[in-house]
Amino acid sequence: MALRIFARAAALLCTAAALPFSVSAQRLGTISFPNSGAASAQGPFVRGMLLLHSFEYPSAAIAFREAQKADPAFAMAYACEALTYTHPVWNQQDVVAAKAVLTRLAPTRTERSAKARTPRERLYMEAVEILYDTGSKALRDTLFAAAIERIVVAYPADDEAKVLHALALLGLNQSVRHEASYMRAGAIAEDVLRRNPDHPGAAHMVIHAFDDPMHAPLGLWAARAYSKIAPQAPHAQHMTSHIFVAMGMWDEVVSQNIIASGPDHDHWQAGHYTMWLGYGYLQQGRYDSARAHLVNLRAHAGQSFALGVRPSLVAMRAAYLITTERWTDSIAAWSLAPMASPTTRAIDAFATGYAALKTGDRARAEATVVALAREETADPGAALENDPAVIRILTMEMRAALAAAGGQADSAVALAQEAARMEDALPVEFGPPRIPKPAHELAGEILLAAGRPAQAQREFTRALQLTPGRSLALLGLARAASRAGDGRVAGAAARELLHNWRAAGSNVAARAEMEGLLRGK
Repeated sequence: MALRIFARAAALLCTAAALPFSVSAQRLGTISFPNSGAASAQGPFVRGMLLLHSFEYPSAAIAFREAQKADPAFAMAYACEALTYTHPVWNQQDVVAAKAVLTRLAPTRTERSAKARTPRERLYMEAVEILYDTGSKALRDTLFAAAIERIVVAYPADDEAKVLHALALLGLNQSVRHEASYMRAGAIAEDVLRRNPDHPGAAHMVIHAFDDPMHAPLGLWAARAYSKIAPQAPHAQHMTSHIFVAMGMWDEVVSQNIIASGPDHDHWQAGHYTMWLGYGYLQQGRYDSARAHLVNLRAHAGQSFALGVRPSLVAMRAAYLITTERWTDSIAAWSLAPMASPTTRAIDAFATGYAALKTGDRARAEATVVALAREETADPGAALENDPAVIRILTMEMRAALAAAGGQADSAVALAQEAARMEDALPVEFGPPRIPKPAHELAGEILLAAGRPAQAQREFTRALQLTPGRSLALLGLARAASRAGDGRVAGAAARELLHNWRAAGSNVAARAEMEGLLRGK
């Protein structure tokens, strides 16, 4: 899904020399390395690094500033604070804030290098300077990764450099997943984690490297470990669900994001963790819980709709309407405007327009196609998280749905399958699907309604390869396979779906249908 909530945790460390230091702080994990900071700076510095490994950026920056206060000439405390302003996997960077940190150490690059107390610290300082030098972000990210790799070569026992290198590799393609880089990063982090099973950064990077449906089983052991390594880091609790979503493990998705969202349930805010939680509820068939969750989040969003709140609410409303098929729910009429990103506006328009079509409001659905086309031509630089390819797929899907509703089955199938081909061409994503009605799932439903169950079965099978364990795709597969005479596949899909829905109660109408399918009725 959009909003890649990862970042760059790395920044770490430092050096050779004076104090070998090993710390488990605030139950955030354990790291061990020598550095030249004063004894009084060690506690906050290591705490900052542990927080950085778990992408708790504001808290990490505070800790590094505490280390600077304890040892004002400790260059690596400044370098590591500067690194809290780069989040490679999210493709986010605040160069101005980072340079302000470095300038507090010394006004020039040469003077800052001179303050590094060891050759190893100078290499780290040089890497950070490269990251915030001139040139495009993509170029600086590439040069930074190479600079960190030089530290690994020069100091092969430096696990912190290795984890930082793994993170840098994940960010090389500006938040677009590049499989070779991800696999290399995963191998590096896995090696560190096997030698230090309590290393939060190593576990975190293994999860990021493998959090797609094809590779997720490789990261399951790290996901199981990470929540125990850093139980006091909310992001660590959420991060495990990157693997759980990719494997359709909905109970774990829900439990981990409840923990990550914090103990004050009544005042949760819409955001990344609560969005994933809502998606988990939907896959469990707990539709009333998902609705209450969404209503609660909107009630506490306030008038300002802080960064991340509105896109999260849009995504949750879309997922709720599409999954529950409660087309006339009052939630469909909520106003969540204005929205800065054309893609966010398009997702919202699609979900509400699709719901309107299902209630027979064809005019509104046709107006949605016009609105989506308008968003396609919006300035792609107008906002973060904009993706014109997603808007094109949504437009194609709405046209397919309109054709199906108008009895034009062949045209509807062709449009839906074209949307599916476009979706297949997108970079592999993680987490809840960004497109609220995955295109292969839509194509399967249209084919099934057109009396072509064998073709529908193929579409649902592909949908489940991209979104394992997704309940609507399992429902479609069970129906299609049953009508195509493939009882084995139909039964397996129905059993998996009923497992998803075992806490759903009676609010999922298709539950009785699946139970009947398994009884042979």
